[in-house]
Amino acid sequence: MMNKILLTAIIYLVCISFSDASDLKLPSVLGSNMVLQQQSKTNLWGWAKAGTPVTVHVSWLKKPAKTTTDSNGKWKLFIHTPVAGGPYQIKISSDTTYNLKNIMIGEVWVCSGQSNMQMPFHGYNSQPVLMSNDYISHGNNNNIRLFTVKKELSVIPSDNCEGSWSVSNPHDVGNFSAVAYIFGNYLQEVLNVPVGLMHVSFGGTPIESWIDESTIKSEFKEIDLSLLNRPTEVKQSTPTVLFNGMIHPILNYTIRGIIWYQGEANRTRADQYSKLFTAMIGSWRELWNQGEFPFYYVQIAPYKYDTLVNSAFLREAQLKTLKTAPGTGMAVTLDIGEKESIHPSEKVLVGKRLAYNALANTYGMKELPYSGPVFKEMIITGNIAILKFDFSRYGLSSFQKKIEGFTIAGADRKFFTAQATIKGGDLVVISDQVPLPVAVRYCWENFAVGTLFNTAGLPASSFRTDNWDK
Repeated sequence: MMNKILLTAIIYLVCISFSDASDLKLPSVLGSNMVLQQQSKTNLWGWAKAGTPVTVHVSWLKKPAKTTTDSNGKWKLFIHTPVAGGPYQIKISSDTTYNLKNIMIGEVWVCSGQSNMQMPFHGYNSQPVLMSNDYISHGNNNNIRLFTVKKELSVIPSDNCEGSWSVSNPHDVGNFSAVAYIFGNYLQEVLNVPVGLMHVSFGGTPIESWIDESTIKSEFKEIDLSLLNRPTEVKQSTPTVLFNGMIHPILNYTIRGIIWYQGEANRTRADQYSKLFTAMIGSWRELWNQGEFPFYYVQIAPYKYDTLVNSAFLREAQLKTLKTAPGTGMAVTLDIGEKESIHPSEKVLVGKRLAYNALANTYGMKELPYSGPVFKEMIITGNIAILKFDFSRYGLSSFQKKIEGFTIAGADRKFFTAQATIKGGDLVVISDQVPLPVAVRYCWENFAVGTLFNTAGLPASSFRTDNWDK
């Protein structure tokens, strides 16, 4: 591990020292087969000797763009991109020339998180992905381009990463993030534009590994950063090291938005996670310097976690993020968890539910339902609790199955199994054991199977009407 950290530091120092002895260099994320964000002021950047003129010719513009490297040997240009299309070429030259070919203009999304985002179509050992063969066999698609950032830990921010763009093909699709590809494939089908997917994930990692050092120092003083001074002890759970090694190198790349699937590693710290997640979204947006770009994420699925900690509190923290972080959307997985696997095989619905958020809120399909029912208010009438929901325009449904997972409590805070029925557009919850109800909970345990949906087939998140500690 020490050699890996030292190597990262050496690479970083080399990248910022081109002013001493180097020809023109480009970051790995700028290459042939890439997708650039359409109708944007797109960043192109790199390094060369200090004071070196750099000229950029793009085939969709008549005039070249020119700049000169600064005293640190860095250069950056902003190039206006047209509407989606291609292929195009880019020629970047100074004392060395790069000819980048087969470039498409379209929609670019970063896809990040831990193992459920990392999970490829080939799956993990004895952990499959449903419909993987269908996606792999249809993997040849010139309008989908893939880039995977190699896993890298770094105690300091890196300027470059390892990876390359490829045109979607069965081999690369099989080894690519299933959730990310399904999301991008659905967007490409519906929007009929090229889509670029930048996959940046690392299994078994807490959210603090993905947050920059400045944010942690200023907002989370309880988090120990001392390991950054002891490189031999650094691992993927160390705060900031994945941001430094995997996110920082792509911050210049112009994107449309981000999808995120992570949270399992933070399930024992739900209260802190709510703050960390909101802070990470805000800091990434600030550091990318592209305004409040969309950020869509997956709520962790039910699983037979250790009963000492209830992961429903983490799911609640993710639900709350919809209010604390503007421009976000959540894909609920309460109906597709697997009791015996933390990596559910149903990834198709996850990717599509993320895509519904993007299509409705980023691409203007306002009539497309994108969220399951979200609890709005509770009205108590005698021994009956009447629950009302947002995002249920055409009502609630259980799709002819029994509604399960509801419990109800009185002032003594003792919960009992409740009966729930749909009446009109509301949900009626009742139990003979609770004559005066004050609180209702739904699927409030580690593993549960969601049975409450809206008529678009999108599930409700687990939720509670109380704010009790347990």
